[in-house]
Amino acid sequence: MNLSNYPSCLLEELGKYNLKPTGNLDWDKAMLQTMRYRASDKAMYAAMELTNVIKKAEEDKQKSQEAYPDLTDNTVYEMHSRLFMYIANNIVMASQHREFVIDDDNRLVIRFLLYYFNNCPLAEDVFPGRGYKLHKNIMLQGGLGVGKTMIMQCFSEYLKRINSPRFFHNLSVTQMVNYYTIHNNFDRYTFYEEDSKGFMPKPENVCLNDVGLNDDKIFYGMNTSVLTDDFLLARNDIWAGWDKFAHITTNLDEKALIARFTKGDKYGRLVDRFKTYNVIPVTGKSRR
Repeated sequence: MNLSNYPSCLLEELGKYNLKPTGNLDWDKAMLQTMRYRASDKAMYAAMELTNVIKKAEEDKQKSQEAYPDLTDNTVYEMHSRLFMYIANNIVMASQHREFVIDDDNRLVIRFLLYYFNNCPLAEDVFPGRGYKLHKNIMLQGGLGVGKTMIMQCFSEYLKRINSPRFFHNLSVTQMVNYYTIHNNFDRYTFYEEDSKGFMPKPENVCLNDVGLNDDKIFYGMNTSVLTDDFLLARNDIWAGWDKFAHITTNLDEKALIARFTKGDKYGRLVDRFKTYNVIPVTGKSRR
């Protein structure tokens, strides 16, 4: 085959599409143009598909945000603030025949959490300089009886009644140990793989109260600290991969937390994972 009349650039371009010269220069030029059109069409359709994927992601993001009330509107904020107080006083505290008291020790904490649980960006401005973020978990930290668990119980009931995506189950370490004793696992507190199909667990938002309490005790052969450690490690994976929260309350201050969670973890993985929490001090005296 005589290819002397073929430009070297044509031979090179034909090779890019795995085409061999036929000896008919005009035919090969036409084939090259056809292949270029096809490649262009593929690129166009790929770009259209990518655009549709991005558009769908943006629509999902917008739809997700629409599930929350707009607390940047002060009227809406005041309405939800009153609703929260009604639920706290008439549902959560009713059996104790006393009222939920907001004072200087918890006022800003309540304000922050009201914004936070409604996914409102104003939450990040309530405590300037602390670096609190909407995407992080919550850790309420404070002394005995200052109201940490009660605050989270009130928010759990409030979020349930407004059908919020951030509703969480308010649970205790003791409950988790009891669940483990009965079921020999604590799957419901972590990945919740009961009846899951295709490696698709269904974890839920939770708040585990009294983390660090009775860690040195053995219940029915199980060390509470081991369960707590495994819970926190698993929930960090769930937070990162499934966008589900695991809030905690604890009586331990920062120094005690570090001491407790480096005890059985020489690599410091658990302490490092506390960076994924908004660590919020709750001050004051016991409210009991």
